[in-house]
Amino acid sequence: MHAWHDISAQISAVTNAHFTVKESRPIGGGCINQTYCITDGAQRFFVKLNTPGNFLMFEAEAAGLVEIHRSETLRVPLPICYGQNDQAAWLVLEYLDLNSGMRGKAADLGKQLAAMHRTTSKQFGWVRDNTIGQTLQINMPSSDWVNFWRTQRLGFQLDLAKTNGHNGKLQKLGEQLLINLDKFFSDASPLPALLHGDLWSGNYAYDANGNPVLFDPAVYYGDREADIAMTELFGGFLTDFYSAYRYDYPLDSGYNIRKLVYNLYHILNHLNLFGSSYRHQTEQTINTLLAEIH
Repeated sequence: MHAWHDISAQISAVTNAHFTVKESRPIGGGCINQTYCITDGAQRFFVKLNTPGNFLMFEAEAAGLVEIHRSETLRVPLPICYGQNDQAAWLVLEYLDLNSGMRGKAADLGKQLAAMHRTTSKQFGWVRDNTIGQTLQINMPSSDWVNFWRTQRLGFQLDLAKTNGHNGKLQKLGEQLLINLDKFFSDASPLPALLHGDLWSGNYAYDANGNPVLFDPAVYYGDREADIAMTELFGGFLTDFYSAYRYDYPLDSGYNIRKLVYNLYHILNHLNLFGSSYRHQTEQTINTLLAEIH
């Protein structure tokens, strides 16, 4: 039913070891994909399934996991393969025993994230577009961070909001903010740091030894403050995480207001994905930012 035959054949080909799905156990937690642990009795893999049209989303996610793995900083589940047939698209990952409820080594998460953020590129953006949730995320390389954030992040989401019927006051406020965006960066010179891109508490956990693991990335190179800001948006990160991060890589002055600039992107994305229940928070955030402009 879930294209297990084709997935088994692909796993066998890429690992050079015969594999046939004998058991598939659904795993909860994802709101976009169906997720399973599959096994042949000896080997186990983690599989994400979606409709065939989502192949490129999985291809980009696999590339993002490899990009983080290459930084040699934080552990990620390694991609095994991805593919599609007329029934489904899939991404097969290394299976890790994870415990999101376990406190684990929060300080290590902060320290290792700081190290990952020291992995830099020559330009902002990335070699390919990907997704944030199910929304397209444009990553066209740019040497101008403020313009990148203006056009490829906030501007893109505001245009999408307009298409989705969120007009009037929201668009006027958004336009005002975009025009004045550079004023929030007068004392900041961000480097193009390797970002997870979607760093909320549902996208990290700890392995059996309490070591941090990141997954479900929306990778690009940008201001590291964007990752830290998102950790604060929904909560779920311990004080030890922030203390260790700031000790290794102190944040610049102005972060406390810039974090709203960064989290507005995710609030807008929630508005576009989940509807008008996020409109008030979106307008309130923009109003708070506009009040800071002198």
